[in-house]
Amino acid sequence: MERKFTDPKEPAVPDARIRPIEQADVDAVVGLVHELAEYEKAPQDCHLTAEQLSTALFGEAPALFGHVAEVDGEVVGCALWFLNFSTWRGVHGIYLEDLYVRPEHRGSGLGKALLVTLAEECARRGYQRLEWWVLDWNTPAIDFYRSLGAVGMDEWTVFRLTDEALAKLAE
Repeated sequence: MERKFTDPKEPAVPDARIRPIEQADVDAVVGLVHELAEYEKAPQDCHLTAEQLSTALFGEAPALFGHVAEVDGEVVGCALWFLNFSTWRGVHGIYLEDLYVRPEHRGSGLGKALLVTLAEECARRGYQRLEWWVLDWNTPAIDFYRSLGAVGMDEWTVFRLTDEALAKLAE
């Protein structure tokens, strides 16, 4: 049975500064992702290109979705996300891969507006989770998330396989 979803590029957006990402935004969003990597003290690990992001968002089978925050015609923030699935709850959720607002626009409500948009997307689609990771040293972000009612999952440890370890396991 084929499942039909509402186009994730057409969500109800409560804040006029927030809108679904468009092809014309790709270069700006790549720049924001690189700024985020710098903020997270790992610019050497960010290799995202405009071609990669464009394919992920607008290719034949997009598995990545996004919204941008725009002020005076300039993209100053973004949220990039994809679907996950909770076997315990039996429904999809949203995993927020990146949330970033340029420093000069923080405190203006753009970060919250991006999260509200994703929460509305969850509600509209019947998803029961909106999840993301945050670095443990990023106390401004942690305080912000807690102010919204988000709960840290301190009892969980994140594991990752990349590069040589991933290739070796695949052999």
